[in-house]
Amino acid sequence: MALVYAFLANGSEEVECLACVDVLRRADIDTRLVAVGGDKTITGSHGIRIICDSTIEETELEGADVLFLPGGMPGTLNLGADQKLSSALITQNQAGRHIAAICAAPSVLGGLGLLKGRKATCYPGFEDRLEGACHTGDGVITDGNITTSRGLGYALDLGLELVRILCGEQKSMEIKASIQYDK
Repeated sequence: MALVYAFLANGSEEVECLACVDVLRRADIDTRLVAVGGDKTITGSHGIRIICDSTIEETELEGADVLFLPGGMPGTLNLGADQKLSSALITQNQAGRHIAAICAAPSVLGGLGLLKGRKATCYPGFEDRLEGACHTGDGVITDGNITTSRGLGYALDLGLELVRILCGEQKSMEIKASIQYDK
């Protein structure tokens, strides 16, 4: 079974994370919320408190199929400042395993040099932080082992793309139909 870690920090965009996590769990993908910042409970960018499954300090990050970063401010900055997460993202990329980021969070990947020579997208205004990437403006784009998404309006699309990558097109279409998503 595939394993996805979805990272949350204080100030992360709650719905970007939870919509994607919901879609992944509907596909029976083992998807765990991992708190960055010392406490399992985080407060998102809109004041919603979320209790994560574990903290980054107590989570073995090697071997996950996908590491997923939601956007939001200052959540993106908090995720980008965590050295254990940065190291895990670099290791994940070197191993050719998947990484996903939405909204402002692709800027974390850009800052680590993981987007060089790739197509990527992000929330408008963060394009200059996608260092070395070709910004597409697409809602969701996968280039190699990295999937990026523009923002909250594309959170379901991102989840469905990750289901496609991990479980195949048919499973993605089944989930899409089951949630009555006609887009």
